[in-house]
Amino acid sequence: MRRILDALYDGAVWLAAVMMVGVLVMVLLSIAGRQLHFHVPGTDAYAGYLMAGAGFLALAHTLRRGEHIRVTLLIQALRGAPRRALEVWSLSVATLLASAFAFYAIKLTWESRVFNDVSTSSDATPLWIPQLSMAAGAVLLVVALLDEWVQAVRGREIARATDAEPLRNE
Repeated sequence: MRRILDALYDGAVWLAAVMMVGVLVMVLLSIAGRQLHFHVPGTDAYAGYLMAGAGFLALAHTLRRGEHIRVTLLIQALRGAPRRALEVWSLSVATLLASAFAFYAIKLTWESRVFNDVSTSSDATPLWIPQLSMAAGAVLLVVALLDEWVQAVRGREIARATDAEPLRNE
């Protein structure tokens, strides 16, 4: 099961990376269009869709690597059962909040599909298509939080960046 979940998180982050390359392509196409006097409609909108998709699809992988922003001042001060209880509580709250967000992201995507909601920009893209990546990323985040929660309940070490390991955010 661990390998399947890790493969799922890795696949999502690779898709997020492809989307980031798509953002680059859209920006370069827009720049080239201005310099060479041609216009490709929707490049700004597609860059935005791809950026949002990349952000959401990377959430689960980032959580599992311990690189989400966390306020660890209190948790680092605790040891043993109190620390584990606080971690389980905070993961429970995070899972509930992420589950609510995932539910409404799925609902929004579904309603956009049902009502044929389209973008108001010149591309007129059906909005459910870019919203799929948001919903999928939110669901994957819930899965990753549940994964972390199970690890914490079992008393295993959960993913977190240590003080000795600087985050790769330079």
